[in-house]
Amino acid sequence: QVQLVESGGGLVQAGNSLRLSCAASGRTFSSYATMGWFRQAPGKEREFVANINWNGGITYYADFVKGRFTISRDNAKNTMYLQMNNLRPEDTAVYYCATDTSGQITTRGNNYNYWGQGTQVTVSS
Repeated sequence: QVQLVESGGGLVQAGNSLRLSCAASGRTFSSYATMGWFRQAPGKEREFVANINWNGGITYYADFVKGRFTISRDNAKNTMYLQMNNLRPEDTAVYYCATDTSGQITTRGNNYNYWGQGTQVTVSS
Protein backbone atom coordinates (compact mmCIF):
# COMPACT_ATOMS: atom_id res chain seq x y z
CA GLN A 1 0.00 0.00 0.00
CA VAL A 2 1.21 3.51 -0.84
CA GLN A 3 -0.01 6.77 0.61
CA LEU A 4 0.56 10.06 -1.21
CA VAL A 5 -0.01 13.48 0.31
CA GLU A 6 0.27 16.68 -1.74
CA SER A 7 1.00 20.10 -0.30
CA GLY A 8 2.08 23.53 -1.45
CA GLY A 9 -0.98 24.69 -3.33
CA GLY A 10 -2.48 28.12 -2.87
CA LEU A 11 -3.59 31.37 -4.44
CA VAL A 12 -1.05 33.34 -6.44
CA GLN A 13 -1.07 36.07 -9.03
CA ALA A 14 -0.20 35.36 -12.63
CA GLY A 15 3.53 35.33 -13.25
CA ASN A 16 4.38 34.09 -9.78
CA SER A 17 5.59 30.68 -8.65
CA LEU A 18 4.55 27.79 -6.45
CA ARG A 19 6.27 24.58 -5.44
CA LEU A 20 4.14 21.52 -4.91
CA SER A 21 5.33 18.56 -2.86
CA CYS A 22 4.14 14.98 -2.79
CA ALA A 23 5.16 12.94 0.23
CA ALA A 24 5.02 9.18 -0.18
CA SER A 25 4.83 6.53 2.50
CA GLY A 26 4.02 2.86 2.86
CA ARG A 27 6.45 1.51 0.30
CA THR A 28 10.04 2.11 -0.67
CA PHE A 29 9.78 5.28 -2.72
CA SER A 30 12.46 4.44 -5.21
CA SER A 31 11.30 0.90 -5.97
CA TYR A 32 11.20 1.51 -9.72
CA ALA A 33 8.06 3.60 -9.29
CA THR A 34 7.26 6.27 -11.81
CA MET A 35 5.77 9.38 -10.24
CA GLY A 36 3.54 11.86 -11.96
CA TRP A 37 1.56 15.05 -11.60
CA PHE A 38 -1.90 15.46 -13.07
CA ARG A 39 -4.41 18.26 -12.78
CA GLN A 40 -8.12 18.76 -13.14
CA ALA A 41 -9.81 22.09 -13.65
CA PRO A 42 -13.53 22.62 -12.96
CA GLY A 43 -15.64 21.16 -15.74
CA LYS A 44 -12.64 19.63 -17.47
CA GLU A 45 -11.13 16.19 -17.64
CA ARG A 46 -8.05 15.26 -15.70
CA GLU A 47 -4.88 15.91 -17.70
CA PHE A 48 -1.27 14.86 -17.51
CA VAL A 49 1.22 17.50 -16.38
CA ALA A 50 4.59 15.80 -15.88
CA ASN A 51 6.21 12.56 -14.78
CA ILE A 52 9.56 11.27 -13.64
CA ASN A 53 11.08 7.81 -13.56
CA TRP A 54 12.37 6.08 -10.43
CA ASN A 55 15.84 7.65 -10.38
CA GLY A 56 14.92 11.01 -11.84
CA GLY A 57 16.80 10.36 -15.04
CA ILE A 58 13.79 10.57 -17.32
CA THR A 59 11.13 13.25 -17.28
CA TYR A 60 8.22 14.15 -19.54
CA TYR A 61 6.12 17.29 -19.63
CA ALA A 62 2.86 18.29 -21.21
CA ASP A 63 3.43 20.88 -23.91
CA PHE A 64 1.54 23.54 -22.00
CA VAL A 65 4.02 23.46 -19.08
CA LYS A 66 7.31 22.99 -20.91
CA GLY A 67 9.77 25.65 -19.92
CA ARG A 68 7.68 26.74 -16.93
CA PHE A 69 7.34 23.66 -14.68
CA THR A 70 10.05 21.35 -13.40
CA ILE A 71 9.47 17.95 -11.84
CA SER A 72 11.98 16.39 -9.48
CA ARG A 73 12.20 13.80 -6.74
CA ASP A 74 14.28 13.13 -3.67
CA ASN A 75 14.22 9.41 -2.95
CA ALA A 76 16.02 9.90 0.36
CA LYS A 77 13.09 12.03 1.52
CA ASN A 78 10.39 10.00 -0.26
CA THR A 79 9.19 13.20 -1.85
CA MET A 80 8.43 14.46 -5.34
CA TYR A 81 8.22 18.11 -6.31
CA LEU A 82 6.71 20.29 -9.00
CA GLN A 83 8.25 23.72 -9.33
CA MET A 84 5.79 25.91 -11.17
CA ASN A 85 7.04 29.22 -12.52
CA ASN A 86 5.35 31.92 -14.55
CA LEU A 87 1.93 30.65 -13.56
CA ARG A 88 -1.06 31.55 -15.70
CA PRO A 89 -4.77 31.71 -14.87
CA GLU A 90 -5.31 28.63 -17.03
CA ASP A 91 -3.08 26.67 -14.66
CA THR A 92 -5.83 26.91 -12.04
CA ALA A 93 -6.79 23.36 -11.08
CA VAL A 94 -6.56 20.70 -8.43
CA TYR A 95 -3.15 19.09 -8.78
CA TYR A 96 -2.76 15.41 -7.99
CA CYS A 97 0.34 13.32 -7.57
CA ALA A 98 0.24 9.68 -8.53
CA THR A 99 2.52 6.69 -8.78
CA ASP A 100 2.80 3.78 -11.17
CA THR A 101 4.51 1.15 -9.06
CA SER A 102 5.14 -1.02 -12.11
CA GLY A 103 7.70 1.52 -13.26
CA GLN A 104 6.12 2.18 -16.63
CA ILE A 105 6.72 5.68 -17.89
CA THR A 106 3.35 6.74 -19.21
CA THR A 107 1.20 9.83 -19.43
CA ARG A 108 -2.00 7.80 -19.09
CA GLY A 109 -3.62 8.38 -15.74
CA ASN A 110 -5.29 4.97 -15.78
CA ASN A 111 -1.87 3.34 -15.50
CA TYR A 112 -1.17 4.98 -12.15
CA ASN A 113 -2.32 2.83 -9.27
CA TYR A 114 -2.02 5.20 -6.29
CA TRP A 115 -3.22 8.79 -6.05
CA GLY A 116 -3.08 11.61 -3.55
CA GLN A 117 -6.05 13.67 -2.47
CA GLY A 118 -5.02 16.73 -4.48
CA THR A 119 -4.01 20.30 -3.70
CA GLN A 120 -5.75 23.38 -5.10
CA VAL A 121 -3.78 25.86 -7.19
CA THR A 122 -5.51 29.10 -8.07
CA VAL A 123 -3.87 31.70 -10.28
CA SER A 124 -5.45 35.13 -10.45
CA SER A 125 -5.03 37.47 -13.38
